Amino acid sequence: MTTAPERTAHSSVEPLILNRWSPRSFSPVDIDPQDLLAFLDAGRWAPSAYNSQPWRFIYTRRNMPEWNRFLSWLIPFNRSWAENASAIVFVASRTITISSRTGEPSPLTTHAFDAGAASVLVQLQASQAGWAVHPISGFDHDLAHAGLELPEDYQLHAALVIGKQANGENLSDELRKREQPSSRVSLKELAFKGRFNASEKSED
Repeated sequence: MTTAPERTAHSSVEPLILNRWSPRSFSPVDIDPQDLLAFLDAGRWAPSAYNSQPWRFIYTRRNMPEWNRFLSWLIPFNRSWAENASAIVFVASRTITISSRTGEPSPLTTHAFDAGAASVLVQLQASQAGWAVHPISGFDHDLAHAGLELPEDYQLHAALVIGKQANGENLSDELRKREQPSSRVSLKELAFKGRFNASEKSED
């Protein structure tokens, strides 16, 4: 499991959340198929509009024939460290829903929001089980969409790179310096009372 002691020292947020961060250094080990499916099963329980569950997970493990094909869609920077991971999971969601009243398709405006919620649950489940997850958007979306044979009404959002965290020796000097939990802006910059106002401070 990833840990972030600096975050947990003075916060009321659950350690389960604070300890999740996104390393890039992984040990090139295999992941048990049932372990990976358990992480994805956690995503199944995310909330969604009308319980439509529009997200889909398309995955490969490092010992599967599809591994190199999945890696080939990543930008070179991400491929350089993701090649040591144990699994890659692409996250997509359906952009339309079928009306229960009319039976006609209509836009599902919350599909990306719902897929994001499912993705977070996957990451938290994996972290609790001792695995690290680094979400990325740096890949060729058109090539991946075609290579995954996604229907046209599905949008591809991100990929989850999953692995066992290593000590950073397999990273470049520059990346090794960055291999630590990142900070966040203050809550006062994110939460506003009653209306949006970037200059207004939220309540303490």
